Amino acid sequence: MPRQRAVPRVYFSLRSPYSWLACAELTSRYPDVARASEWRPFWEPDAQSRRMLTEAGGDFPYVAMSRAKHLYVLQDVRRLAKERGLTVSWPLDRDPCWEVPHLAYLLARDEGRGGDFIEAASRTRWAEGGDICDPSVVAGLAAGLTLPQERLAKAASDPGVRERGVAALLDVHKDGVFGVPFFVHGFEKFWGLDRLAAFAASVRGERAGDEHHAAPASGGPVMPAEASDQGHAGGCG
Repeated sequence: MPRQRAVPRVYFSLRSPYSWLACAELTSRYPDVARASEWRPFWEPDAQSRRMLTEAGGDFPYVAMSRAKHLYVLQDVRRLAKERGLTVSWPLDRDPCWEVPHLAYLLARDEGRGGDFIEAASRTRWAEGGDICDPSVVAGLAAGLTLPQERLAKAASDPGVRERGVAALLDVHKDGVFGVPFFVHGFEKFWGLDRLAAFAASVRGERAGDEHHAAPASGGPVMPAEASDQGHAGGCG
């Protein structure tokens, strides 16, 4: 009887530039690992979600980001993006509600378009400087993916989708996630862009060791206020 393999988990945030870079690299350099993984959203909850999360027995990690650290992140991301041939157009967040894009992602995932939504939302935010917390922008993303525009745009106003969002935040709590990108494989945890290769090696090593699931060949070349922990190069919230 073959042993049961651990399902790898990728925690991402549409807010985080490090998550954007990691998701692009994961899907382009390690497409087999990307396909084998569960993609789980991570976002800073608004007051309603925070209350629901607390009532469900969970919490969310908050760390205040200093001005010096914020300036470092701007410099670091610009440097990392340049190394990858990418240009950053920094978005300006004005009272963002991160439920808007992340709950919309859950609905896109229901339609088998979760990865496409992440790619489109990340491009809008980081390459175009768009406001993905604007429901009209989310409607545009949905239209481009031939998904129900109104349903995705109003996901944060749907009580049922809100409940699913709390369940997603409970996953964050249970897995001990404190920043993104964050990767989990069995008992092993990896935080930050610079841990992506180690995560991929862990997943591929298990797949290669399973005679029923040989690992495919490596893919070709590469895809301030409250915040989660930003104290690690290549990882933030």
